[in-house]
Amino acid sequence: MSSALSTRSNQASRDLPADLPANAGRAATGIAIVLMAQLMLVLDVAVMNVALPRIDTDLGFGPASLSWVLNSYTLAFGGLLLLGGRLGDVRGRLRMFEIGLSMFTVFSLLGGLAQSPSQLIIARALQGAGAAMAAPSVLALLTTSAPDEAARNRALALFGAVSSAGASIGLLLGGLVTDLGSWRWTLFINVPIGLAVLLSARRYVTETPRRPGRFDMVGAVSATLGAVAIVWSLIGTPEHGWLSVRTIGGLVVGLALLAVLARTEVRHPHPLIQPHLVRNGRRVAALLTMALVIGANLSMFFLVVQYDELVLDLGPFATGLAFLPFSLAVFGMSRITPWLIGRMGARAMILVGTAAMVVGYLWLSQISATDSYFGSVFGPVLITGLATGFIFMPITTTVLGGVEPEHAGSASGLLQTTQQLGSAVGVAGIVSIYATGAVPGQFVPGLEAAFLTSAAFSVAAFAVAAVGLRTRRTAAPAAAELEPELVEAA
Repeated sequence: MSSALSTRSNQASRDLPADLPANAGRAATGIAIVLMAQLMLVLDVAVMNVALPRIDTDLGFGPASLSWVLNSYTLAFGGLLLLGGRLGDVRGRLRMFEIGLSMFTVFSLLGGLAQSPSQLIIARALQGAGAAMAAPSVLALLTTSAPDEAARNRALALFGAVSSAGASIGLLLGGLVTDLGSWRWTLFINVPIGLAVLLSARRYVTETPRRPGRFDMVGAVSATLGAVAIVWSLIGTPEHGWLSVRTIGGLVVGLALLAVLARTEVRHPHPLIQPHLVRNGRRVAALLTMALVIGANLSMFFLVVQYDELVLDLGPFATGLAFLPFSLAVFGMSRITPWLIGRMGARAMILVGTAAMVVGYLWLSQISATDSYFGSVFGPVLITGLATGFIFMPITTTVLGGVEPEHAGSASGLLQTTQQLGSAVGVAGIVSIYATGAVPGQFVPGLEAAFLTSAAFSVAAFAVAAVGLRTRRTAAPAAAELEPELVEAA
């Protein structure tokens, strides 16, 4: 027995690298800096949720316009991501990362100083524009900064953890600073973090080469306006309805602009989106799976936050703490997903994760007005956190697998645009379902149908992954010589 253990130990020692790559320390620091920026960008989607009542009291928004504190950021962020990704590919990713993060930081400061609703909404929109310029470069810089494949997989796992847990961290941070100080600190807190990242990024993160060629202006305009039109239409459906002129008209305009984009991209010598990126069936299936997962998760944040505050009578900070199991589960899973993906494969991990999400949302659908936090919220939040951590890294790896370095920014922008559209569709659809069963003066009626819809989104994600991520057997002999991580990424 001992000799067998010794043999395995010696074999493992031979498999390990003799030393770290020469630039491993610098690369690790650069990855940490870029991930800090990513966390700041994604948590800003949720950080102001728990502060909305105090913003309304302070600036006098009124119920009809208060949602634009969130929607203005989402619109600009989701609408400009494809453009931001292409700009990073052409102009240099570190350069666009710095420009976007500078915008985000400046308008965070101005938003915190806002004295009227219009000032805050404009600042939030320009924050979102800055985030859209920086965010696609984050993922591309992570893949180019990693010194080897193992480090790349760890970086992608941490990126998934940061991106998926950002909303719950935002709720916790927003509740804390709102309780201890003012809603304005939900914006001011970005300023020192943004400055620290900007001052250190160029020292530890290597710029990518610029790519010559003409810029696709028709594609840029049609992609941006098409995405804005679709997101704008969807975020208004809970208020205006799915069959309203506003919703149908906006969706028609958005889809028409995306048709113009598709026609342009197959003809332009330097397209905004490389057509081959969306001709790959596995990549398209992974993108659709991501949209469905994000759509289901955003409904949980939107509805469970209100349940915690209105039914369980939790304050802003306590509501943020209520989502801590989700964040801890996601980060915990990020430590083992790089190991798991080489053994289970991306498809199996996604199937297990989406199946677990179905269980979590079916549990939430049984919630009642007399339940307690540990009886009705803790378990489902923990399960969905574990499931989300299981899903994000293999989806990201599948989307980026086989993408040429010069198109990594475009692929990153495509992935994050899909996330934004998924969140808009999820919130719009599930909130509309909730509204059909709502009872004035009561919050719980309507929750069962809403969370069953979230479960249906998760079932759809499972089905798409099961069918769309099947590996072609003809590629197996050639792929067998590769490392497991590279096989799954291809």
